[in-house]
Amino acid sequence: MFKKIAKWTGIVFGSLVLFIGVAYGGMRISDGPVEFWPWFTISIGGPFRSGEVVASPENWEFLKEREEMEIQTIDPSTSRTLWVPVVDGKLYIVSGYMNSTIGRLWKQWPTYMEEDNRILIRVDGNIYEQRLNRITEGPIAAEVMTEIGRKYFGGPVEVNPQAGIGVTSGSVWLFEVVPN
Repeated sequence: MFKKIAKWTGIVFGSLVLFIGVAYGGMRISDGPVEFWPWFTISIGGPFRSGEVVASPENWEFLKEREEMEIQTIDPSTSRTLWVPVVDGKLYIVSGYMNSTIGRLWKQWPTYMEEDNRILIRVDGNIYEQRLNRITEGPIAAEVMTEIGRKYFGGPVEVNPQAGIGVTSGSVWLFEVVPN
């Protein structure tokens, strides 16, 4: 009986590992982040293979109410889907859980920015060549985090001075998007 249970456990475990490996490999060679359903986007994918490189906008206000956008790091060449906070026409990118073990395993792309801060942003088939500058303090941290609260969680519009504590503590990494 034990041998039969061990055999079937091994088969199920092996099948699961094979499925995850094939899915992960497929995501890494896809054109951008993989979306299984409209409401469930896996946050990794391959490099952008479609889209047209265009000049960077002076103002990102056209993305203010957009929910998500795609970015691709240059080295390694992987992509993901991220939220879109825009404050005073400037675009920011935020990565949370950076002080947690899960965050360090799940969100490796922010650490890539320490070596090479170049990214590509793809929106509606347009690709913008940009860079990310990390922000660790200042009033903009509270403004961006308040905007995320308003946009994604129904929070107030008024800036909460305490909203930037995650950025100053390092648990949230905040980046300003700047031209390449």
